[in-house]
Amino acid sequence: MLRKNRIFLSKMRCRSRYYYRLLSSQAPIGEVDIPFSNGISLKLSTGKYARFADGACVATIGNTSVLSTVVSKAKQSASNFLPLVVDYRQKAAAAGRIPTNFLRKELGPTEREILTSRLIDRSLRPLFPSNYNFDTQIVCNMLAVDGTNPPETVAINAASAALALSDVPWNGPVGAVRLGLIDNELIINPTRRDLERSILNLVVAATAGNLVVMMEGSAKVILQQDLLKAIKLGAKEAQNVVRGIEKLQKSHGKMKREYEMPAVLDPSVVDSIKTLSSMKIREILSDYSHDKTSRDLAISDLRQTVLNQLRDTDVDVTLLQDGFNNHLKEIFRDMIFENDVRCDGRGLDELRKISCEVGLYEPLHGSALFQRGQTQVLCTVAFDSPESALKMDPLTMITSGVKEKNFFLHYEFPSYATGEVGRGSGGGGGRREAGHAALAERGLLPVVPQHQCTVRLTAEVLESNGSSSMASVCGGSLALLDAGLALSGAASGVAVGLVTRYKDGKIEDYRILTDLLGIEDYMGDMDFKIAGTKKGVTALQADVKIPGLPLKVVMEAVQRASDAKAKIIDIMNACIDKPRDGRKENMPVIEEMEVEVHKRAKLLGVGGANVKRLYLETGVQITPIDETHYRVFAPSPAALEDARSRLAAILNATRTPEMEFGAIYTAKVVEVKDIGVLVTLYPDMSPALVHNTQLDHRKIMHPSALGLTVGSEIQVKYFGRDPVSGQMRLSRKVLTSPPPGIVRNHDKS
Repeated sequence: MLRKNRIFLSKMRCRSRYYYRLLSSQAPIGEVDIPFSNGISLKLSTGKYARFADGACVATIGNTSVLSTVVSKAKQSASNFLPLVVDYRQKAAAAGRIPTNFLRKELGPTEREILTSRLIDRSLRPLFPSNYNFDTQIVCNMLAVDGTNPPETVAINAASAALALSDVPWNGPVGAVRLGLIDNELIINPTRRDLERSILNLVVAATAGNLVVMMEGSAKVILQQDLLKAIKLGAKEAQNVVRGIEKLQKSHGKMKREYEMPAVLDPSVVDSIKTLSSMKIREILSDYSHDKTSRDLAISDLRQTVLNQLRDTDVDVTLLQDGFNNHLKEIFRDMIFENDVRCDGRGLDELRKISCEVGLYEPLHGSALFQRGQTQVLCTVAFDSPESALKMDPLTMITSGVKEKNFFLHYEFPSYATGEVGRGSGGGGGRREAGHAALAERGLLPVVPQHQCTVRLTAEVLESNGSSSMASVCGGSLALLDAGLALSGAASGVAVGLVTRYKDGKIEDYRILTDLLGIEDYMGDMDFKIAGTKKGVTALQADVKIPGLPLKVVMEAVQRASDAKAKIIDIMNACIDKPRDGRKENMPVIEEMEVEVHKRAKLLGVGGANVKRLYLETGVQITPIDETHYRVFAPSPAALEDARSRLAAILNATRTPEMEFGAIYTAKVVEVKDIGVLVTLYPDMSPALVHNTQLDHRKIMHPSALGLTVGSEIQVKYFGRDPVSGQMRLSRKVLTSPPPGIVRNHDKS
């Protein structure tokens, strides 16, 4: 029999020696309550669940709880980067629901799960040591959701605590806070109902010292000064979470593991790489005639030349490549500091050349081509019926309150956009595409007016050299205006980058780069995207590659981005600055139609056959509004006219004669039933029932008792139509005399 307190020993190899970790199945349970300034508290607990994981923590706000676990392999990966995977899963059981799919269980990740996984990943990744290349997985499992407190920040804080408590090397913790703005008052960790009234929905993740590591949010054209106040408050409130996690880590955290450092190049080999490549790298990066392709080819050729010359050094080729790439990155960044000029000849705050074009193809409801440098995005707008609105999954409805969207953006990034061969050009995409689509959609949604049709905006990246999601915002705004939508203001987006120099662990100097190139994103320290109108901001997303940004840098980056997007809008307005006048011939049409209750069956047909046939043959959809009114959606005015003629033929095939209330008509029996007879009053009439109770004053069990057969003619009185079923109300009983009363004599004489 196993002892109750069983101890497991796990052996790990580290720097050619072994050491042992003690994992107890009876780990002490630790809890900490973290109060925020508005009275809301975050509860963190560890030691109860998932004790085989390297680290585990449950975070709770209100009745929303998320369990986060961390597991990292003991063997180093062959890759030269951190192979980190974050999986966030929301379970229907957490809300007391059952999934509605065929199998009645959770299937692949939903869009909301993918976006939340990215949110967690971007909050944690910058704080891993640069030389830690061990496969690491973070799983965030929703345990309970109350429909009041959104789970995203709860999951980030749970993952941060799990990493801090684990033995995985990590330079955290981080704290995450959501902020809203209602009536010019900033709300900390707003509820779902608060967010419905808020003009801001911003998540800020920060580490100790008010260093921002991640931001993501949307806004209803919030002013720049209000956004900056929210960022400052978010970083300040995140310090409460950081201190709480540090307190829990001191009492229940594991000692961080030692790990084998990746092999490094011998200094003499590094010097050889510098000697062979420095001058040539500077020549390539200072040749402003290069574009993305030619610059990449020139660097690739130089890299191969250097590797060939060092082939006799018996050094692993991968290490030589890493050494060359590190030297390239160093020179690339140094040249920006030296001259304040970038590799394409632009100044630090200079935009690339921008061109716009709208109305590309006549059959499209709206279209635009936006070109910024070597980033090219084709945007198209399609209007469809209200029934085409995007339906949300049940858990998203509960946590966000959104049931369906009648405006949505789909982002496509095919492989040919970067000159590569891909596995297919389908629209499914991956996590990156889902994140870019959500960001661009948030950037445009506040300026799009309510429309009776469902609006789908497609952004297809045809060329990519940086900031394709922000180009999608610009192209989408142009396409929506081309489609005739009266936007509250033209929207644009821009990406801002950063290069830094560190001294004693702190930023000594930095340069902010406006309108980021792809190579600047790869070599730099930040990709900060901001979208909005001239008036304010509608969406932002910050990807940071260093262990946190000082608030000063964040404020300056927001200002640079705001200035840039205003310049971009001026260029866009020169192409189109108001909704297109007139109406295209192929624009959809929606109108209402009234159909009397008794004609409803004739309109729909058996099993809705008439409506289905009309949709297949003309594309016109008919949707009931109430008992007598229907909404008719037609893809074009021509289709509507065709549908009108078809509907008239259906409804007026046999004109119904006017019936007078209280009048007497001759009816012909067409069918005899146990409950009564079916009669017609005129040719081609749908038979109406005269019930046994309306055939005679006497109680009869079958119409045959009155001698009624098929073909018999009877007189009936018309009492209008039933207001619910629309069926005729007919009676024979009122036209017959009641039986005489029975004379009774009480005289016994």
